[in-house]
Amino acid sequence: MAELLPTRTPRLLLALAFAVVFLIFSRPAAWAGRQFDDQVCDPLADYYLGMEDYPEAIRRHQAVIHDHPNNALAYYHLGFAYGMTGNHRDELVDYQKAVDLGLSDWQLFLNMGLVYLDAGRYGDALAVLRLAELLGPYHPEAHFNLGLAYERLGMYNEAQQEMLVSLKLDPRQSDARNQLGVIYAEQGNFARAHDEWTALANANPDYGPARANLAILERVERGEVKGPKRLTGLAHAP
Repeated sequence: MAELLPTRTPRLLLALAFAVVFLIFSRPAAWAGRQFDDQVCDPLADYYLGMEDYPEAIRRHQAVIHDHPNNALAYYHLGFAYGMTGNHRDELVDYQKAVDLGLSDWQLFLNMGLVYLDAGRYGDALAVLRLAELLGPYHPEAHFNLGLAYERLGMYNEAQQEMLVSLKLDPRQSDARNQLGVIYAEQGNFARAHDEWTALANANPDYGPARANLAILERVERGEVKGPKRLTGLAHAP
């Protein structure tokens, strides 16, 4: 059976959005329910993070932590920089240090969830993505990635619900619509999957995963492909 393409939030887009947040220092950070003026990073360290100079961002954030070992925000930023260089082991270590120091931020838990999803640690992903959704209920990417975790664990009803909420918050998400079709197909509801992918392909002809999944589904419907009752692995987006 051909594999469906997995959909996920592009990390680069998260990085750009995250960098904008780093450079806003007009208000003290809300941390653990109180105001902590010292819970800000060195502006120059965050400048290099925003400029995507990750080696320099890592070096400067390490210096911040050396001088301020209880700065949870600096651990968060350092972990993010590690992740953008592909060092996901240290990324998770520093995210966890930020959590242990009391930082509670939906983007922190979202990024932890993305690392766990990539590593196939779906139970861990589910736990932190539930927190991301709780802290950021109006952010479609929190629901989208939580839906992915549910889908990977075979919890299709929950996955469907999260994808629908994500699409309600932002109906323009091609990846979420494609993934909703994947969930329908994995439930054995090929008619709804077909309708979802057809509508997506018509609305966005350049979106490859929808067309790929329609081709797979049409082969199944014609009896050319014999597989399990549920399609496990249609086309997910890159």
